[in-house]
Amino acid sequence: MLNKTPQRTPHHRILGPGVLIAGLSVLFASALWLALATGGEIRYTADHAGTRPMWHVWIPVLVGVVLTRLMPSPARAVPADGAPATRGLRLQAGVLLVSAVLFAAGLRVVTDSGHGAEPAHTVLKLVLLLAVPVLVFRLSRPGVVHREPVQEGPVAWRRYGPVVPVAAWLVLSHAGPFVRPSGDSAWAADLDPAALLIAMIVVFAVNALLEEVFYRRWLQTRWEHIIGRWPAIVLASLPFAAWHIGIHGSGHLPTDLASVLVHQGVQGLFLGYLWSRYRLMWPILTVHGTINAGPVLLSML
Repeated sequence: MLNKTPQRTPHHRILGPGVLIAGLSVLFASALWLALATGGEIRYTADHAGTRPMWHVWIPVLVGVVLTRLMPSPARAVPADGAPATRGLRLQAGVLLVSAVLFAAGLRVVTDSGHGAEPAHTVLKLVLLLAVPVLVFRLSRPGVVHREPVQEGPVAWRRYGPVVPVAAWLVLSHAGPFVRPSGDSAWAADLDPAALLIAMIVVFAVNALLEEVFYRRWLQTRWEHIIGRWPAIVLASLPFAAWHIGIHGSGHLPTDLASVLVHQGVQGLFLGYLWSRYRLMWPILTVHGTINAGPVLLSML
């Protein structure tokens, strides 16, 4: 365990703030574009073309981020403090980022060609977000990547601290005034309970589980070593958002890109902060899983 924060090189001091400023500028420009082009309306599901105000997504995320920050600090995460990156770790970080970009671009190309999102979505995801990372992990030596944070307080805070921000986000997103409109889960009514359960397990594994392992546990953690906590959170959130164009796109690339950035990109900031602060999978899987399955579960009540 490291007890002192290593000194960063000038390269780190320049790259990290540069990535952070550029990423936040892209998010701000996307929000401005949507405000002018659509009045701030964004698509919120791949099942139909319905829209909702973008701030209905932002407010629960903002509350979640603020509460995550206000909760007693569970620990000081070593990677987020800029631990030196080895050549192998930089190689892994670069390959993972390229894979994320290729996944977003490849899915967009497939859907633009007139083919449906499936099976391309699942195949590309399994190849670029699972097979490629596993291969590069086996072929390179990154040094220490996923360290447990240095414990500076009661262990219980690290285990249960995320309950408050996650619960607040759940209430605001699924039971409060910013709840997502209903009517986008009618397909679930056509399935018997056993088939519905199997479908939800598969969707959870391929989407929530695989995506959070790739974008947060693998991609973000490695970039935290290189550029720091918030630059890495923003960097991982952009390709995480961009791939959704392939299933949420309307055919107008600037508006589609802006829409996913202020929607899934902003949600990615909350997911990334939860992961960076606690290094626990259950909070981010809970949030991501309910984003996908929440409307279905609520329609069954």
